[in-house]
Amino acid sequence: MTENDPHGQGPEAQDKPDNSAGNEYAAPNPWSAQSAHSEQPQHNPYAATPGQQYYQQYQPTGTAVYPPPQQHQQQRGQGAGKLVAGVAVLALLVGGGAGAVGGYLASDGSTSSASSLEAPQPARQTGNAPAGSVEAVAQKVSPSVVQLQVVGRGGQANGGSGFVIDGNGYVLTNNHVVENAANGGGQIQIVFQDGRKAPATVVGRDPSSDVAVVKAEGVSGLTPVELGRSDDLKVGQGVVAIGSPFELSGTVTSGIVSALHRPVKAGGDQGSQATVMDAVQTDAAINPGNSGGPLANMAGQIVGINSAIYSPPSSGQSQGGNVGIGFAIPIDQARRTADEIIKTGKATQTFIGATVTDAPEGGAAIREITPGSPAEQAGLKAGDVVTKIDERLVDSSDALVAAIRTKTPGDKVKLTLASNNVIEVTLGGQPVPTN
Repeated sequence: MTENDPHGQGPEAQDKPDNSAGNEYAAPNPWSAQSAHSEQPQHNPYAATPGQQYYQQYQPTGTAVYPPPQQHQQQRGQGAGKLVAGVAVLALLVGGGAGAVGGYLASDGSTSSASSLEAPQPARQTGNAPAGSVEAVAQKVSPSVVQLQVVGRGGQANGGSGFVIDGNGYVLTNNHVVENAANGGGQIQIVFQDGRKAPATVVGRDPSSDVAVVKAEGVSGLTPVELGRSDDLKVGQGVVAIGSPFELSGTVTSGIVSALHRPVKAGGDQGSQATVMDAVQTDAAINPGNSGGPLANMAGQIVGINSAIYSPPSSGQSQGGNVGIGFAIPIDQARRTADEIIKTGKATQTFIGATVTDAPEGGAAIREITPGSPAEQAGLKAGDVVTKIDERLVDSSDALVAAIRTKTPGDKVKLTLASNNVIEVTLGGQPVPTN
């Protein structure tokens, strides 16, 4: 990592060749975020809905691919058509088969008097969904979840998900969903649960944490989500993901927290260490188009932003899809970033000012120290190997980067070295470049 980023190496959004040994931005890692560069299928025309002429090439984004697809998927418009046709054929076949069997039974002389069709319908269910159920979470969170349709520079189209964090139109999503339209280079349209649509602009974004805030124009009285605490998460607890996978807005899936503190490279920076996040792993189904959508606990509180998935090379898929391993940005980190963006239009990156790489014996090896940086001031030296940050084990350079990324500039952390020395570092902060 450089002065701008205390980074190491680990799973990343997309494979990227190691072009400079010891460079924090060089470590290859087959984790990919569906960014405007990587995740989005580039050949996926979708027909425009009435009144949406500039969204004729819309296609979803939203999850990570590992390793990156070996070939581009054929145009999604065609793929979607085949899927719908296939479903239609299946329905016809089932219907035809049922009809044939029914005809045979009728001619077989059966005299049974019992019939499901003649039984009265059960009473209509009018009670509220049980507290703590997936249904209850969906009822609480879904009205605040939106679909983003993005047209970037040159007409490149993609989409994703997001959720309302302020009644006046602020929406939290992934940087890689909206970066193509950032800096006035494109258009963003938000589609709300009730079907309303509104243009939106990028308020600010942070590629290093894959977080962005956009604001819908001309709207008010929206229902914001309730934010939870990601540092309270426990492995095995239930979670619910909501978003727009493959343009299927309002899709609800459920699962559990599979693991915590996964160092994953995701976002629009093509997998450099600048995008390492301390991810929450879940088996709730996440697919292209889910990016930026919420991951909620069973109280309906948002604990993460869905950002990436793992797609093994043996899957044979030309586009990443759910295999039960998804990753979300912890909401504690995203909340701090979003608050900074709304107040100042910019985000601050936490750093120590050292270049790190994986140590052969495990841990994060310090390669270079930036003069005047927090690392130098604390007494760290080239050759030191960090094995713990506070009470958390560090088994790779990316693990150190991810752990530091969760902290706030000014925080003090204790780094345990392989020599058993313990060094206290006061972390620094600097504005995140957004190109």
